[in-house]
Amino acid sequence: MNELAGIFDSAPLSDFVYFQEGPGIRNHQNTEQGIRFLNIRCLVGGRLDTESMKCVSEEEALGKYKHFLLDAGDFIVSSSGTLGRVAEVFPEDLPVMLNTSTIRFRPLNDSKLDRKFLKYFLESDIFQSQVKELATGSVQLNYGPSHLQQVSMPVVPIDVQRRMVEIMDPIDEKIRINKQLSKTLEEIAQTIFKSWFIDFDPVKAKMAGEKPVGMDAATAALFPDSMEDSELGLIPKGWVAGQMGDIFSLQGGFAFKSTSWVEGGVPVIKIGSVKPGFVDLKQVSYITEQLASTIPSDYELEPGSMVIGLTGYVGEVGLVRTHRPFPLVNQRVAKFKRNDAPWSIPFAYCLTRRPEFKIRVEETATGTAQQNVSNSQILKISTVVPPKTLIEHFESIFYGTFAKVIALADENIILEEIRDCLLPRLISGELQIPEEMLTS
Repeated sequence: MNELAGIFDSAPLSDFVYFQEGPGIRNHQNTEQGIRFLNIRCLVGGRLDTESMKCVSEEEALGKYKHFLLDAGDFIVSSSGTLGRVAEVFPEDLPVMLNTSTIRFRPLNDSKLDRKFLKYFLESDIFQSQVKELATGSVQLNYGPSHLQQVSMPVVPIDVQRRMVEIMDPIDEKIRINKQLSKTLEEIAQTIFKSWFIDFDPVKAKMAGEKPVGMDAATAALFPDSMEDSELGLIPKGWVAGQMGDIFSLQGGFAFKSTSWVEGGVPVIKIGSVKPGFVDLKQVSYITEQLASTIPSDYELEPGSMVIGLTGYVGEVGLVRTHRPFPLVNQRVAKFKRNDAPWSIPFAYCLTRRPEFKIRVEETATGTAQQNVSNSQILKISTVVPPKTLIEHFESIFYGTFAKVIALADENIILEEIRDCLLPRLISGELQIPEEMLTS
């Protein structure tokens, strides 16, 4: 019988994979500079978000924690709270150190286990379902090395593993390219936003008797040619030293009961769903369509809606992608609303995605164990408010840009669904690779 006919045999994960849990870094060990270490929130989209990491001293990291330093090519999986997030370590991420609630994975023998095949296995439901069943904890689920000793994986011939990788890699590469293009488009918008509304470059150019760089006459005419004093310092003449509430309003989410949640149905965005840039529609809870029909439409989130987290990692802002049915928003998450105008993404998104905004929200928040902030506290944060005509002009320029960003995110959802459908069937042997592909 052909070895691909039927389901592959299984063996303990530990026969093929080295895994290591991180140490527990205490708050008092955090330093301003040093070696960065992981936290669960830094596992974003298959990569490490190094900007969200804290540091421990080089003395500790290169001393007693030396064996927890990561290597390029390692895979990191979250093992507490939101289980099963997978991220790859790249050379540009280093140096970085493992920490509690995260586990490092790497093949024991590259001739028996392809490194990329290991990544796909870790992302597959075959692995994910096992660790979720083995995880323990009443308040927050956790698993560790002792649980991983009980996990099994299919024994797939190395040539078959490599063909599977060749099938899956183009999908992942397209997802990566889309993410990079989306990031580039956002960076372009942020660059112009900073020039216009933070550095006031067009105003300074006109003050010097120069034409603003790369700007047509109609756009340049929207900027004044002088500055004036304000409580926020020098600002363009005619602009206002105001508050966030002068630009947008916030509406808190609906207070769903814990008994409302079901296995599937209408998605509800909760605190854990709000990720930097985009809402993670995989990390949501669900209510029945019958219950959803009784919730006011104000709590519904259409594509292009923006939300912000009010508890925990406060100040995170995310866009909502195209989704049917439209998701609803839960309490402690707030929905952005435009003041006296139809909602448009570009200006408010660029404003609230700047690092300074999140810092100001965190400074405003209260609570020691867990930060909390209210809608009113955010709306009272001071900011320079440009004329409405200039805001609308900026939005008209970049409306298409953000429509493209959302379209790319939508395409990635489709690609991820295809990948997630293929992955368990390939790894389990349910979907067989033709022999001619193995010998070509």
